[in-house]
Amino acid sequence: MELTESGGSTGIALEFPMTTLSSSEDLTGGGKIPRRIRRRLLECKTPSKLTSIQDIEAKLNQASLRRQQFHAWLSNKARRKPKSPSWSSSQDEDLGQRLEAKLHAAEQKRLSIMAEAQMRLAKLDELRQAAKSEVEMRFKSRREELGTKVESRVQKAEVNRMLLLMAHRQRRAAAKERTAQSLLQRMVQERKYKDCVSTAIYQKRAAAERKRMGLLEAEKTRVHAKVMKVRKVAKSVYHQREIERRRMKDRLEDRLQKAKRQRAEYLRQRGNLHTIRVKMHRQGDILSRKLARCWRQFLRSRKTTFALAKEYDALGINEESVKSMQFEQLALRIESAGTLQTVKALLDRLENRLTLSRSANVSSNPSSLDNIDHLLKRLASPKRKSTPSNTIRSRRSRKVASSQGGQDPAKLSRYPVRVVLCAYMILGHPDAVFNGQGEHEKSLAESAAKFTREFELLIKMILYGPTQNTHLDSSPALPSRNFRTQLQSFDAAWCTYVYRFVVWKVKDARSLEEDLVRAACQMELSMMQTCKLTAEGENNLTHDMKAVQKQVTEDQRLLREKVLHLSGDDGVKRMECALSDARSKYYEAKESGSPIVSPVAHILSPDHPSSSASPLSVSTSAERTTSIQGGETPSRIVRSLFKNDALPQPEGLDSSSPSSGANHLGPSNENLITDNELLVNEIIHERHYVVADSLDVSNEGSNAIKAKIKDTMEKAFWNGIAESLKQDEPDYGRIVELVKEVRDELSEMAPHSWKQNIYAAIDLDILSQVMMSGIHDLSYLGKILEFALVTLQKLSAPASEDEMIKSHMKLMDELREISQAGDESNTSFVFAMIKGLRFVLEQIQILKRDISKARIRLLEPVIQGPAGFEYLRKAFGNRYGSPSNASNSLPLTVQWLLSVRSSVEQVWDEYTGSLSGLSTRHASSTHGLPPHTALRTGGSIPVASKNQGKLIAGSVHSEITTTGNNQPECNGDRIDKMVRLGLVKLTSGIEGITQETIPETLTLNFSRLRNVQAQLQKIIVISTRYVKYSSIALNYVWVNLSWRRDTALGK
Repeated sequence: MELTESGGSTGIALEFPMTTLSSSEDLTGGGKIPRRIRRRLLECKTPSKLTSIQDIEAKLNQASLRRQQFHAWLSNKARRKPKSPSWSSSQDEDLGQRLEAKLHAAEQKRLSIMAEAQMRLAKLDELRQAAKSEVEMRFKSRREELGTKVESRVQKAEVNRMLLLMAHRQRRAAAKERTAQSLLQRMVQERKYKDCVSTAIYQKRAAAERKRMGLLEAEKTRVHAKVMKVRKVAKSVYHQREIERRRMKDRLEDRLQKAKRQRAEYLRQRGNLHTIRVKMHRQGDILSRKLARCWRQFLRSRKTTFALAKEYDALGINEESVKSMQFEQLALRIESAGTLQTVKALLDRLENRLTLSRSANVSSNPSSLDNIDHLLKRLASPKRKSTPSNTIRSRRSRKVASSQGGQDPAKLSRYPVRVVLCAYMILGHPDAVFNGQGEHEKSLAESAAKFTREFELLIKMILYGPTQNTHLDSSPALPSRNFRTQLQSFDAAWCTYVYRFVVWKVKDARSLEEDLVRAACQMELSMMQTCKLTAEGENNLTHDMKAVQKQVTEDQRLLREKVLHLSGDDGVKRMECALSDARSKYYEAKESGSPIVSPVAHILSPDHPSSSASPLSVSTSAERTTSIQGGETPSRIVRSLFKNDALPQPEGLDSSSPSSGANHLGPSNENLITDNELLVNEIIHERHYVVADSLDVSNEGSNAIKAKIKDTMEKAFWNGIAESLKQDEPDYGRIVELVKEVRDELSEMAPHSWKQNIYAAIDLDILSQVMMSGIHDLSYLGKILEFALVTLQKLSAPASEDEMIKSHMKLMDELREISQAGDESNTSFVFAMIKGLRFVLEQIQILKRDISKARIRLLEPVIQGPAGFEYLRKAFGNRYGSPSNASNSLPLTVQWLLSVRSSVEQVWDEYTGSLSGLSTRHASSTHGLPPHTALRTGGSIPVASKNQGKLIAGSVHSEITTTGNNQPECNGDRIDKMVRLGLVKLTSGIEGITQETIPETLTLNFSRLRNVQAQLQKIIVISTRYVKYSSIALNYVWVNLSWRRDTALGK
């Protein structure tokens, strides 16, 4: 409060500090704002909430402005004019108290207004949440209604489609029937027309023939005259040519005589030969000096082979010293720079000597030098990416490299230094080098021992000469060797060692690659679980989560570099595919709520062919990441060719659940179910011999066309492969696919413990590299074929072992002859490759057929019991429904039984009458029954009455059944009579039985009914011919007898 000069009060000034509502002190200090509203005001996430807070702040600022105006107005109103100079202090105090009371009331009112505003905002928020939930519920209900409507429409469309298909089939059947009738009428008309035309053509042909003969006679005379004229002209031309030839011969003889004279004159005019001899001597002197100078330079720079061998011998790395050294000492000696340089110089010199020795006799044996570039490429590590520190040096050296040999690829050394020294490491310390003692490790150790032995013999031969070879070798019976033969033996041992080393290295690299990929996948899964990542992306990652993600990315980069160093780009691709699979399975498990299991248990395992996917087969049968889990392929090429040879396996023949196989196979495998039922039916009917042995020839007549088509397709398939290999750029992808097919078939039939050896022996990576290099390496292909044949021999039965061994030896001899022929063209290689693969695939199909037969033989006792009948009964019920609906589901059977219902009683009466007549007249010689009316060919058989037949049928029944017929006789039941008469009518029909006309209950016995019908028709034809010939013979005899009688009467 301020006082004026006159002593009065001018007014009271109050300050209310304004702060933003976003500060946490004001919001928490008030205490009257609800907690949910205060939390929403503090957490500003969406633009809509920011806008509401700004509105609130604007309203509060306006309220504070109005409050200040009110305070100013109140202060002005409270100021009074001084009435008299005698203003007491007590009145001033009363006025200040009243002002404070009013200000306090105004403050209380402001707080109440603010509380009401906050309550209104809370109510608005609750209303908005309720409206939002109501809208969501309405949207869900609407979506469910639309889904039900769409499903009902789809079902109605499916029903309409089935009705349209049924109507279309009926129209097609009617049109087909009309077409058949019109074709029959047209055939009859055309036959008549052909007869008329043939007679007219015959008459015209006879007239034309007569006219042609006359023209031929005239033409003969005219041609004869022309021939005589031509002969005269030919004689004159011959005489003229003979004269011209003699003239040319004389001219040539004159020229030869002139040339002889000129040559003799030239020889006389040549200079003395002494000058030429002097020049040659001078040139030889100059060349000898050059040769001596080059030799001295060679001794100073590269040294001789003897010097290099002596330096290597000074290193002390041999079989005896290696075994006595410790592993660490041997490793340090091998890894030293001096050792590597000395051994490399010696091996390069041996490679040059081998190349020179092989080039000397290349004309006698062109294929003597084994090309192992595909193995050396497996030994060479892929190039690593240059680090930033080396970029300057690489740029400097890039120009030099491009100028020296930029366009020529780097030639691989035939004898890598480290691989050679590894042989001594394996020889001295095999336990430290190998992780296990498998077949590959044993073979590698043997080949390393042989290689080191040949290498040491070669070094000793260089140092001491070939005369010392007799006491160095442990076997005195071996003949002495020279340097060339020992070098060839050393190279042969090296090739064997390199091949086995590559196989061992590939296996080790695969296991290491599996561990690296598995570690990368596990890190990825743990990172995803820790950071709680979703398929939509990263949301609200904390600093720690980002650090974890960065560390995992760095570790995976290091693992990716190691995989690139081991397996190259293919290994990196497989690692990326495994990581993507792990992520997708993690997201699927998280969405479905199932427990998250590490999906890396099957990565690069031997059971999955993706671990050995070749670059040639990726385009057609991409491996695990693109098509193996999806191949599957596809119907395979060779399996589709040999599909008909494999016998169907009767799955699901258990009496308790005979329809489980059908339910498992589904409607798409209806043909397989039918084959199983046919097989069971044949086994039940043919009890006296093994059905499995007769399955190959059971339908020989009906499958003749299919067999011819299959043979044609087979030949076309192999011809296509041969043509693709004979092109300028051969396509070896199909060969790799066939070898993969052989490997997969062997792994399916072999036990699980053999699969690793099969995948190791048949390596598609090495095969694809051999094919792509263009090397006709029949030895490697022969190893694969030999392994496949030996595996098949182990899996086959002992009874067929001798025959398989003979056929295998014959095939290997033929392939060996083809390889030894040394044909430089591609034809022999293609022929040998196709012949070997085709033989192996055929043997695989034969083995599968034998396995199927063995399984069927094991099931025959079970099928011939009640289980087989129960299986057929339930299968028939599953196909045609319950017996109550038989009139609708079995229309052909109903029609077949109705066709014989009217005549069944008549035929039964004839049967009983014939039986009674035969029993009364020929009781002692009755051994069978005559056929009914439909099968009679003539003659008369007395028919008894109904009552008599019924009385006699029972007495004669026992005699009929004791004649050796095992089939039960008809007992007079109505259904039995109708079925028997229907079968007789079916088999006695003129037209052949077809699948469209046979009743549904007889579908399984279709082939048996056709055979019976064929036999019956043969009997009818033979009987008809017999009757006809008998009548002719009787007529001839009767005529002959009448003629004799007439002649006798005449005499």
